[in-house]
Amino acid sequence: MKLMLAEPFKSLWAGRDPFAEVEGLQGEVYRELEARRTLRTEVNGNGFFVKIHRGIGWGEIFKNLLTAKLPVLGAGQEWKAIQRLQEVGVPTMTAVAYGEKGSNPADQHSFIVTEELAPTVSLEDFSINWIKQPPEPKLKRALIAEVARMTGMMHRAGVNHRDCYICHFLLHTDKPVTPEDFKLSVIDLHRAQTRPQITRRWRNKDLAALYFSALDIGLTRRDKLRFLKGYFQQPLRQILSEEAALLSWLEGKANKLYERKQRYGDAL
Repeated sequence: MKLMLAEPFKSLWAGRDPFAEVEGLQGEVYRELEARRTLRTEVNGNGFFVKIHRGIGWGEIFKNLLTAKLPVLGAGQEWKAIQRLQEVGVPTMTAVAYGEKGSNPADQHSFIVTEELAPTVSLEDFSINWIKQPPEPKLKRALIAEVARMTGMMHRAGVNHRDCYICHFLLHTDKPVTPEDFKLSVIDLHRAQTRPQITRRWRNKDLAALYFSALDIGLTRRDKLRFLKGYFQQPLRQILSEEAALLSWLEGKANKLYERKQRYGDAL
């Protein structure tokens, strides 16, 4: 069994079974599945996000593997990713409780509780009207540079997100957002993988997802080049030469995802 409790849960659950206590937490439920529950709760006036994972069963595990998907087996993936990102200085969530019991991945019980990041707005919502109402150019450049820096640091630290969309970058709004002074945090790491070194395949999947999620916000070619320079931290000429195959693949992959999204939207 693995267990880490910080305040306020260290005191709140003292002498109690944390695995039973976490199941009893009440609040706004964001997702309710047989194998996973996500909710927001409050303790002493402070907000927390709770993710509870219950065993998904061998049938679900094999079904995922047969369709070339990696199943999420528990809260450990998010816990490891948070720890690694904090080690290298990528702004992310703060875990205040984590528990895992059971060696059988099919029926493992685990949970993670993170501090709510508030007040914030996702980059998806912040940029939703950029085509009709363009942002200050200096601010747009600064945000692109920071997303590139954070994504590059995350990948160099051996973490691939697997849900790397702009909606999972939160912009803190506790003070005025200016090009010179703002903060972004990356969230929703429950599918993330952490390894000594990221593979090219998973790096590319993250980059394609990020590019796809930004297709509707009016990015120019110069904006895209600015991202590449910040992500690779190399001269642009070198990037365009050495990563030509990647850039071509990204364009095609993102466009395919976008076309699929449009078809799905039309069907609705």
